[in-house]
Amino acid sequence: MVFEFKFPDVGEGIHEGKIVKWLVKEGERVKADQPVAEVETDKAVVEVPCPKDGYLLKQYFKEGDVIKVGQIMFAVGEEEEKAREIDQSEEAPKKKPVSKRGKEEKSEKKEEKMEENSGSGGRVLATPATRKFAKDRGVDLSKVKGSGPGGRITIDDVKKYKEGKGAEEEVHPAAEVRGEAREEHVKDYGKVERVKASSLRKAVANRMIKSAYTAPQVTHMEEVDVTKLVEVRRKAKEEAEKRGVKLTYLPFIIKAAIGALKKFPQFNARYDAGNQEIVYRKYHNIGVAVDTEDGLIVPVIRNADRKDLIGLAKEITRLADEARKKKLKLEDMQGGTFTITNIGSIGGTYATPLLNYPEVAILGVMKIKERAVAVDGNVENRQILNLVLTFDHRVIDGAKAARFMNELSKRLEDPYLL
Repeated sequence: MVFEFKFPDVGEGIHEGKIVKWLVKEGERVKADQPVAEVETDKAVVEVPCPKDGYLLKQYFKEGDVIKVGQIMFAVGEEEEKAREIDQSEEAPKKKPVSKRGKEEKSEKKEEKMEENSGSGGRVLATPATRKFAKDRGVDLSKVKGSGPGGRITIDDVKKYKEGKGAEEEVHPAAEVRGEAREEHVKDYGKVERVKASSLRKAVANRMIKSAYTAPQVTHMEEVDVTKLVEVRRKAKEEAEKRGVKLTYLPFIIKAAIGALKKFPQFNARYDAGNQEIVYRKYHNIGVAVDTEDGLIVPVIRNADRKDLIGLAKEITRLADEARKKKLKLEDMQGGTFTITNIGSIGGTYATPLLNYPEVAILGVMKIKERAVAVDGNVENRQILNLVLTFDHRVIDGAKAARFMNELSKRLEDPYLL
């Protein structure tokens, strides 16, 4: 019997992918769990396995095509069987044309339904469009006087009310962002080149917009004297090299961060806005930002608190190599609770990293620099590391962020605490 394989939901929030490469040709024998194709999602390039033994009878997409979750990707069966031809456009239900009168009736019914929805202050007459306009601007319609027929509230009424209230009302950020996806009439004054954004670049753009306009973000900066750490790492590096392990400063920083996270669990949490709850996560999966040719990828070290320095170093190397080779698995990209971005490996003094939403904190690590510092009345050359912590102000207050950074700094200044 022919089995039609539908492209699955291979990750958190993934709706489509691009066929990068078919690993099995039509007519070839394939075994269960054997990778059939490589698909690029907005998180990584993943291998799609065959669910059963048989022959690959039909590929419904070519390399380079975009496939949506739920579409039939390929068919597998016995050698003598034949796969059916499919028009993929048929898989999406077609919308029936609506007559002008039908639209009017639908609109009238919708308005009537909304009119019957009363607020605490009594019956509020407003169209769905007006209600949405008011909601986006934080306006309580029960407080607005309507100028329309029967006292119906119009968009102009909401605008006038808003202008009258001034700064007393809160503007919902989504209202300011809604037009972001559409480019306005921008005039070019010279030759330009347009390049289609990759799946990864589009994903990064969307995530950054969501992060910036969902969570109120604050960045706290700190200078840390890591002179002792530099010496400890130098000695440990020599020993690690004998074991074939590349030991950077990042494992030490991860260790210090986990110690601070355990003392201040708010930084390992997330905010459930729907239920207005802070979700404290009892596990520590540390995301490590990796710079690749295609863009920024954040693979995750799972249960990082259970690994020693060498174990962390090995996992960092593996994840970074896999990310740059586009070989990360989906499980390598999921479940992060706190992210560290090592900007200092490239350069820079300070930065203000955006949250890896829905996480509530991200640590930026800058470059270690030798500086003249006053120590006990004397001027000494010390190794100084600048750290930046961006946090979600809905969950974390500034004083708590300062204490978190104090704890982190203490552990880095005295590496024997790690």
